[in-house]
Amino acid sequence: MGEQHAVKFPQEVLDEYAALGIDLPSLFSAGHLGERMDIRILEASAERVVATMPVEGNTQPYGLLHGGASAVLAETLGSVGAMMHGGITKIAVGVDLNCTHHRGVRSGLVTGVATPVHRGRSTTTYEIVISDEQDRRVCTARLTCLLRDADPAGAQNPAGA
Repeated sequence: MGEQHAVKFPQEVLDEYAALGIDLPSLFSAGHLGERMDIRILEASAERVVATMPVEGNTQPYGLLHGGASAVLAETLGSVGAMMHGGITKIAVGVDLNCTHHRGVRSGLVTGVATPVHRGRSTTTYEIVISDEQDRRVCTARLTCLLRDADPAGAQNPAGA
């Protein structure tokens, strides 16, 4: 956990951030919760976000993948897609998440793939499909994010006050 791995970004996105002096791959992560759950983002663009997460360490008392862990993976992927769509002038804030759990998983890795359903100026919606190592669907989720203007000083107030 916590080790560096390469995320595949579209070159135009890397160039956009580099023009501002930002090395996107060096600062990019799944966040503290994502790191704790060992979420590994493999690919990130506005069109597709892919990540893996181990079942081990993310289970409920019966030994199955916790539904909340699937929700964290789904929200992470949809938020990353929304962030990539919004670009450097926007921040993505999740406003609705729903998850349908189809089957239990006891071991191995699950893989989540987020694809856009809607990419607008003020909102985005992503469908996230989480599958097990046999490519069986474990969970289907949908996340809608609000795209807010980023604070140029970097002091965005998340409460909106």
